[in-house]
Amino acid sequence: MKVRFPLFFVLVLLAACGSPGKYQGPFQVWERTVITMSDSVMYVGVVSDPSDSLELRAVCRDLSGEELRSDLFSMLAAKMLSTVRAPQQGGVGIAAPQVGLPLRVAAIQRLDKADEPFEVYANLHILEHLGDTVRGPEGCLSVPGRRGVVPRSEGVVISWTDPQTLETRSEEVHGYTAVIFQHETDHLDGILYTDRAESLSDDPDWEAERAPYAAAGAYDKPRWRRGGEF
Repeated sequence: MKVRFPLFFVLVLLAACGSPGKYQGPFQVWERTVITMSDSVMYVGVVSDPSDSLELRAVCRDLSGEELRSDLFSMLAAKMLSTVRAPQQGGVGIAAPQVGLPLRVAAIQRLDKADEPFEVYANLHILEHLGDTVRGPEGCLSVPGRRGVVPRSEGVVISWTDPQTLETRSEEVHGYTAVIFQHETDHLDGILYTDRAESLSDDPDWEAERAPYAAAGAYDKPRWRRGGEF
């Protein structure tokens, strides 16, 4: 709480005094600020940062119908897609707590579909785990430079809310896409893959890929998100 309070205070001030004020209605004030103040490629929190680590451990809430139909949700979805697709990230999925928001929203690459599109899922939940337990390597944008071997179910039944119709939808997913859904849904419950990993190791190749982006400041935390430093 000591770490988060200065950031919350700054975000409230920004929302009251800056451009986020034109977005009224859904979402809490500081949530609106994070959505509107973030660049199109959002800052991704990392476990090595104390305040980020608290955000990554948050259990996320479902969004209301008003929130799902808002311009703010559309903005958040677009920014999350831009972030996970960005060359400095190159992920197959990202969850809202990784960009500082305790919301049940995830952008996931559907490797099981033609053209392997990224899709955004709101109010994402896993209803059922299916099949055998399989073990495979995983990494995480919030735990850069590390890999782990993680046990996962071969298949899952997921549910989410369609932001246009507000209907609850469900689908059975298998294979590596099911692993991605499990990884991202864990994020929404405040769980990291490192909590489940049977082994962990450094990944020097990944660190080498990140190095030029890091040198250019691509992973720097925005000043307005540093709380007391604002």
